[in-house]
Amino acid sequence: MSSSYRWVIVGAGALMSCVALGAMFSLAIFQVPMAADTGWSHAGIATAMTLNFLAMGLGAFAWGAASDRFGVRVVVLIGALLLGLALVMASSAGSLLQFQLTYGILVGLAASAFFAPMIAAATAWFDEGRGLAVSLVSAGMGVAPMTVSPFARYLISAYDWRFAMLAIGIVAWILLIPAAMLVRRAPAPAETAGPDAPGEDRGVTLGRIFRSPQFLVLGATFFACCAAHSGPIFHMVSYATLCGVGPMAAVSIYSVEGLAGLGGRLLYGTLADRLGVKPVLIAGLLVQAIALATYLLVSELGEFYALAVVFGSAYGGVMPLYAVLAREYFGPRVIGTVFGAASMLSSIGMAAGPLIGGWIFDTYANYSWLFIGSSMVGLGAAAIALAFPPMQRLRPQTA
Repeated sequence: MSSSYRWVIVGAGALMSCVALGAMFSLAIFQVPMAADTGWSHAGIATAMTLNFLAMGLGAFAWGAASDRFGVRVVVLIGALLLGLALVMASSAGSLLQFQLTYGILVGLAASAFFAPMIAAATAWFDEGRGLAVSLVSAGMGVAPMTVSPFARYLISAYDWRFAMLAIGIVAWILLIPAAMLVRRAPAPAETAGPDAPGEDRGVTLGRIFRSPQFLVLGATFFACCAAHSGPIFHMVSYATLCGVGPMAAVSIYSVEGLAGLGGRLLYGTLADRLGVKPVLIAGLLVQAIALATYLLVSELGEFYALAVVFGSAYGGVMPLYAVLAREYFGPRVIGTVFGAASMLSSIGMAAGPLIGGWIFDTYANYSWLFIGSSMVGLGAAAIALAFPPMQRLRPQTA
């Protein structure tokens, strides 16, 4: 198989992450019209997003392990079928509990079938430029706010939230099923010496990997990073509306964050290939924490746009770097399982933000404490990242 096919893998992965994560994160666009139409509380609707991340966390580990054993194509094809079904079912939910179960659990499980397995697939196809390749696959998440979110907002304005969710589910089937069929296994590596030589990591058990300092720091940093930015991302549209920004303009802030995240992924991925992953990751985490605190000072649309560029590029840029670290530390054999486990921890962190943000708004009628707390957690993520061990492959223990 021609090595040029690796760019098909990158393109398919970017499309999948765009549609799947875009559909999941579009709940931020649905939140206000759903609450107005149904009378459900903001915290109750945000709970569905919390369930999304919890289900996504468990699913990431399971799907990652399944992709190592059965191949990525089987996993993403099942995910494509499940995502469309979950959105169609959620669009007709008659109660908040029914919506939380269908959208919260099923959409989360489906979305987790794409990110970790396709990131792992990209690392297997690339030896040089791995940071950029992984960033390009992850770039679909950055494109999502510029595509799925405005599409959802348009359908909600033209029809209602139920029709919009139904339409997104059908579009997910149309786009994701053909994309899943394009996924192939990477060619077997040549017999070479060095850290990527076949069999180099076969003596390292999963138990030892999960107890290693490399994985513990990776998982803790990933968790804190996502716990820091998930609440502000989810509640950004509501926060901007509270500051006096119009509904469509508030959605455009979300879109600017996504566009900046796309650029951040390319920038941070390229810098990681040239300067090393660890210093680039720490710098991005610091920028993210500072940007979160700065949201307390903005109120005008132009200020929101400027800060969205900084914040979006930071949180978007650091996200793919965790997969590169996992590949460098643990090798290709179990990358799906290991990155899936790290993604599970990150999803638990992501789960906290929407629910806490919804509770803060329902209690205080503002989001100030959300941004203060998120900034502090972001600084904690940067501090944890300082403890990353040297960039060496975890070796088998000798007798």
